[in-house]
Amino acid sequence: MNEKFYNEIKNILNIARNKVYKTANFVMVEAYWNIGKSIIEEQGGNEKAEYGAGLIKELSKQMTQDFGKGFTVTNLKYMRQFYLMFPNSHALRDELSWTHYRLLIKVENDNARDFYMQEAAKSQWSTRQLERQINSFFYERLLSSKNKKQVADEIQTLEPAKKPEDIIRDPYVLEFLGLSSNDDFYESDLEQALITHLQKFLLELGRGFSFVARQKQITFDGRHFRIDLVFYNYVLKCFVLIDLKVGDLTHQDLGQMQMYVHYYERELMNEGDNPPIGIVLCADKSESVVKYTLPEKETQIFASKYKLYLPSEEELLRELNQEYQALECCKVEEENR
Repeated sequence: MNEKFYNEIKNILNIARNKVYKTANFVMVEAYWNIGKSIIEEQGGNEKAEYGAGLIKELSKQMTQDFGKGFTVTNLKYMRQFYLMFPNSHALRDELSWTHYRLLIKVENDNARDFYMQEAAKSQWSTRQLERQINSFFYERLLSSKNKKQVADEIQTLEPAKKPEDIIRDPYVLEFLGLSSNDDFYESDLEQALITHLQKFLLELGRGFSFVARQKQITFDGRHFRIDLVFYNYVLKCFVLIDLKVGDLTHQDLGQMQMYVHYYERELMNEGDNPPIGIVLCADKSESVVKYTLPEKETQIFASKYKLYLPSEEELLRELNQEYQALECCKVEEENR
């Protein structure tokens, strides 16, 4: 096949996919801007965040009932702030998604905010690229730098560029369309199989485990995270969070689990609950590592109490290795057919 001909076809598809990406995102952005505008108008034009808080709570309750979980009090406050920060809808850039704008809302300097918006649109920054530029004070560094091109180009080596297909993975878009997140977008087949086995293993083990959620999504400042498995142990009276890593375990993995533990401790613990516990599992062909991430202030007695009801490291290692080997055998058999 002629290479030039194929490149023409490829270009047609890439242009079309980019149009779909921009259209789907901007329709959502416009809707959220209009919701923010309506909230401000209903509150009599009062710009103070605390004014009319009851209205937002009531609106969130009704919208969640009618349209799903994308309309929490926090999200509605973001929409309200979005309108206040960008009162002229004609100035909005259709290249940017709602997640881009949520990041821009946090930039206090008006000139810097406008710069980031225009540059993100012109350079087609992904949300991760925009976040990195804001956090690294790109605007201020660029103003003081003599080599502006080098400063401007560095982001391409630090963060991957966005791809049109990423739109289908954006939880905000799925929520906006009233669709459920597809777990297959986030985990490999191997991870899914191991997670399924661990879920069954812990429930069959007993010891007070009750299943709560799988691929539990939590969101901080526009960034989404997923906890592989969440249980509640009604003997220990605490949440048990489990994350599986296929590959080498890193300190970032442990830090991320500690973040999950703190989130559950501050946001989801009920009265009478004990602090949650996090377990990070690492699975690869040569070695499996288990790490328990306990809250820092736990006493040794309470840590020992955990061990009476949680599976031991040996039990978890055995189950993980047995399932891993079984999956590998099935894979080899299929390849040999």
